[in-house]
Amino acid sequence: MKRIGLLGGSFNPAHSGHRALSVHAIRALGLDEVWWLVSPGNPLKPVKGMAPFEARIASARAAARHAPIRVTAIEQRLRTRYTVDTLAKLPRLFPRHRFIWLMGADNLAQFHKWHRWRDIARQVPIAVIARPGYDAPAHASPAMSWLRRLVRPAGQAKNWTRWRLPALVLLRFRPDPTSATRLRAADPAWHRRFASPPEPHRTNRTS
Repeated sequence: MKRIGLLGGSFNPAHSGHRALSVHAIRALGLDEVWWLVSPGNPLKPVKGMAPFEARIASARAAARHAPIRVTAIEQRLRTRYTVDTLAKLPRLFPRHRFIWLMGADNLAQFHKWHRWRDIARQVPIAVIARPGYDAPAHASPAMSWLRRLVRPAGQAKNWTRWRLPALVLLRFRPDPTSATRLRAADPAWHRRFASPPEPHRTNRTS
């Protein structure tokens, strides 16, 4: 069985914070890989300011280079809009893989807004990685009030494949302060760097 961490998101753009979180999760949870599920359209994110999917996935591939991270467009291929639907299909597609969902504390703070979030917790274990400034809102969130009794000790994190669901583990490591919001503010046209090069002009010649 391969042990796979799943990190979903818009990756608008992907950055060193996504990479650092993934590398830490690989060590803490004993993962073989982390898969970045680049969302074709996050229902909780505004369309305005969202870069084209091709640019976002290209930025993810650049950020994940030389790490045990696989960038995937599987949600686009499966045409799944919600995480709960993606998670329902993955075990059938990859029966020899075991999956754990990864999220930052900022996502835990709004987890109760996700479509059928309790069903997500019943499908896979969840590992929450602390993020500066989000710990208090995460612990006070409606989702955490339901999940709190299901928290497992961080010292047992590598045993996640044996946990009875729902199950949650809280992980801490030295955070990377990089923010996609700040990167977009500093360079609103960042996605142009990841645009596909134009096709070379070809002239038909006759002898």
